[in-house]
Amino acid sequence: MTDYWLSKLFYDLQNPELAQAYRQDPNAVLHAYPLASEVRRALEEQNVAALAPRVNAYLLRYYFGIIGMPDTQFLSAVRSVRG
Repeated sequence: MTDYWLSKLFYDLQNPELAQAYRQDPNAVLHAYPLASEVRRALEEQNVAALAPRVNAYLLRYYFGIIGMPDTQFLSAVRSVRG
């Protein structure tokens, strides 16, 4: 099941100014999104496996790109989720 607020966050981060603000201070941006505690924890831990089932794959990849995760690391994490 997808998570509306997580999807909204990832979608909104396509705005370059918001993405920059998020990279500088994620908590300042996250206050506007009523995310479940386990989702916030997964964001803090950069836990691809925990976030993948909750959001569209394209938004997931975009998010991890803007926070600076190398594409090879992201793809490896996604592959481990799928088994």
